[in-house]
Amino acid sequence: MFEFALDPMTWGLLCLVALAAGFIDAIAGGGGMLTVPALLTAGLPPHVTLATNKLAASFGSLTASITYYRKRLFDPSFWAASILATAIGAVLGTLLVDYLSVEFLNKLLPIVIICVACYSLFGKLSPTESHDLPKSEPALKTKQWFQGLSLGFFDGLAGPGAGTFWTASNSLLYKMSLLLNCGLARSMNFVSNFVSLITFVALGHVNFLLGLTMGAFLMLGAWIGAHSAIKFGSKLIKPLFNTVVIILAIKLIAEAYFA
Repeated sequence: MFEFALDPMTWGLLCLVALAAGFIDAIAGGGGMLTVPALLTAGLPPHVTLATNKLAASFGSLTASITYYRKRLFDPSFWAASILATAIGAVLGTLLVDYLSVEFLNKLLPIVIICVACYSLFGKLSPTESHDLPKSEPALKTKQWFQGLSLGFFDGLAGPGAGTFWTASNSLLYKMSLLLNCGLARSMNFVSNFVSLITFVALGHVNFLLGLTMGAFLMLGAWIGAHSAIKFGSKLIKPLFNTVVIILAIKLIAEAYFA
């Protein structure tokens, strides 16, 4: 278990970031693009940042996924192949993190964050309003396995933006409403977060006190965000979300490459 001393002001700011991240993540995905840069900026090493973020994010993604499930916007039996593939991918990605150097991760994470932020800014989401699940055709299982393995691996390896990638790829692979899209994205995000977290715990990289504290605020933000998404959608939050993420990513790139 990793412990890292933080002053009360920084701790409080991280909790506020977690609240905002939980709210944003439940609507559009990508809450980790706020929490990961914030944790790195606070001085945590990259390995510990990713591990602690997984602990906090698991609370938020669980809250959001339960909300969507209760509103019948996620069917676990229909997406069983996605769940299994995502779990396998997350374990493989998290194990790889332990073999990467701190310097490599410092340079990799800002690039991942800024690329996903740009994609989120210009990408298109589900155009249909139908709440029907995709047709159960032979290609469906192949799509689920490919998507689950690749995005689970990415979430285990890097994490920030995985929810946004789920939302975007759902729009490309399946014809379904944005709310069903969000229900799937948030639920799969929980699967990869939780499986990756267990792996990180075994590797000893998690700061439990900070992760649990931020997790409580992520839960609150996710509960508010999921209900807001169901009622209003994500049009108001995405411009602010992308602006904040791009600013933070540029700051991290400057520190990693030009400091």
